[in-house]
Amino acid sequence: MRARPTALLVDLDGVLRRWDPEVPARVEAAHDLPVGALEKTAMDWSRLLPVITGVVSHAEWMAGVAEALEAPEAVAEWQEYCGDVDPDMLEFVRDARAAGIPVAIATNATDQLDAELDALGLIGEVDAVVNSSEVGAHKPTKEFFAAACQALRRTPSQVLLVDDSDRFVRGARVIGLSAYRWNGPADLPYLRAALGLT
Repeated sequence: MRARPTALLVDLDGVLRRWDPEVPARVEAAHDLPVGALEKTAMDWSRLLPVITGVVSHAEWMAGVAEALEAPEAVAEWQEYCGDVDPDMLEFVRDARAAGIPVAIATNATDQLDAELDALGLIGEVDAVVNSSEVGAHKPTKEFFAAACQALRRTPSQVLLVDDSDRFVRGARVIGLSAYRWNGPADLPYLRAALGLT
């Protein structure tokens, strides 16, 4: 039997933060861009990797997206939206911390992450933030997860990751973390039980 986790890692995008797909769709329509062009261009791996490992800044990343699309106004408008907090996951995070379980956000992000967390009202809601652009390594590398465990002052076997990416869940398990693939708030009773929260 595996010991019950004593610390929690939560992914930001797709878990603690939700994105409304209608927002970029409206921007694209207003600026005559193809559907999905903003995300597709921004998430191109050759463009994404440098910014989530701290090689380039968020501003440089977005400048590259704007140049590629020839649509700086659309990109600027898109960037005004920073998503919404999932209230059910936030309640779970608060309950875990109230029970003495440290919680960290573990995310592939840019140097703008602190400003985004502030805008979302998440400053002070977790014990640590593990940002790939500060670590210099991204999920699901062992270097990233080692930094996350260090931030929580736990060994991998003591940590539970909740993430919406199968690849990141598998990567965490390879180095010894417990990891659960997030599908939505219906998963919370299981996760509460896994941490011993009643």
